Amino acid sequence: PAQIMSILKRWRAEEPTVPVILVPTTYNSVTEAELEAAGANICIHANQLIRASYMAMEEAAKKILAAGRSKEVDGQILPTKAMITLIDDHATS
Repeated sequence: PAQIMSILKRWRAEEPTVPVILVPTTYNSVTEAELEAAGANICIHANQLIRASYMAMEEAAKKILAAGRSKEVDGQILPTKAMITLIDDHATS
C-alpha cells in the first residue's frame, strides 16, 4: 500500500485534474477514504463479488449433494418471489 500511496501523491502533484481510477485488488487493506485522500477519484472492486459468489455456490452445492435435495440451502438463497421482482417486465428486446 505504501507504494500506491506514494505513486498517487506524485501523480496528483503533476496531474491534479486527471481522474484516477483504482482497482485495489492487491492492496485491499487500504480504505476508499484513504485512497480518496491520497488522490483517487474512483475505486472499482472488480472481482470481489464474483469471488464471493463462487464460494457461496460451492457451499450450497456441497449441502445439496450431502442432503440429496436443495431444501437445506433455503436459508442462504434468494427466495423465488424476491428473484421474480428483480425481472424488468418493461424491458425492450
